[in-house]
Amino acid sequence: SCAPLATPAAPQHMVHAPFRSFGDIHQAKEFLKEKEMPLVIKADGLAAGKGVMLCMSLEEAEAALEQIMAERIFKEAGDRVIIEDCLIGEEASILVVSDGEHFVILESSQDHKRIFDGDLGPNTGGMGAYSPAPVVSAQLLERTKEEIIVPVIAGMKKEGTPFKGVLYVGVMITAEGPKVLEFNVRFGDPETQAVLPRLKSDLVDLMLASCDGTIGRLSLEWDQQACVCVVMSSKGYPGSYEKGKEISGLGSISNGLTVVFHAGTKRKEGKIITSGGRVLGVSSKGETIAKAVKNAYNNVQKIKFEGCFYRKDIGAKALKKN
Repeated sequence: SCAPLATPAAPQHMVHAPFRSFGDIHQAKEFLKEKEMPLVIKADGLAAGKGVMLCMSLEEAEAALEQIMAERIFKEAGDRVIIEDCLIGEEASILVVSDGEHFVILESSQDHKRIFDGDLGPNTGGMGAYSPAPVVSAQLLERTKEEIIVPVIAGMKKEGTPFKGVLYVGVMITAEGPKVLEFNVRFGDPETQAVLPRLKSDLVDLMLASCDGTIGRLSLEWDQQACVCVVMSSKGYPGSYEKGKEISGLGSISNGLTVVFHAGTKRKEGKIITSGGRVLGVSSKGETIAKAVKNAYNNVQKIKFEGCFYRKDIGAKALKKN
């Protein structure tokens, strides 16, 4: 639904985790000694979705600082770090398109950031997603709108820099309500691959409305089917991985419910080969999330390349709620 700007009411709770920012590794390490674990340490820059480290002990937190600030594994993105309290709950992704005055909230989704099943292992750019996210109830979405989205859009307008475009709101749904994990000014990946296949309205019309200030007149139509995206990655991702592996089976995807998004691929001598860590996103629709999960994995199994890796539990959280 479209929403006009209004004077935001002050939220009844902090809408983000308590945090401190540091540009000096020694000061950051001293701060760690004052804190209880677990903590989250983030590179304060763009790190391809890999710059967040969940630290369960002081030793892990100190090691994270060494990697980010001393070894500079994220280069200049690690010049500063953010150390924040660990939020307990379930993540969800809310995509908003704004024209600076009004905004529209797209259908909800949930990303799977960790490399291994059960949300284990290091963070990645995203190993899969599904839409809608059952954890995002109508009440929760309303709170997110009033406590997070409206204040951001209204605040930017007040400062003379009205926001036009796509605002990605990553939230943690805690016992206190939604709290901000991150903002991005772009479509989220792979959430977009699960959300946009459900959009029946023309995406170009939405983008133009964002540019020319007419989102308030727009009404979006959505496919009521669910959509699940499974990311197929190269062996070793998010660490080092090999490229140049031939991909087969792409021509076998023809059931009308599935789209294969190319991420880390290129064409060479008439063949499609791997050229990145996250190689493909296989997105399938279904009447329910369970059926969309089945369709997605049925199609994933038709696609082959050496060293192919993918999570086997995309959508499992949603299934537990149904």
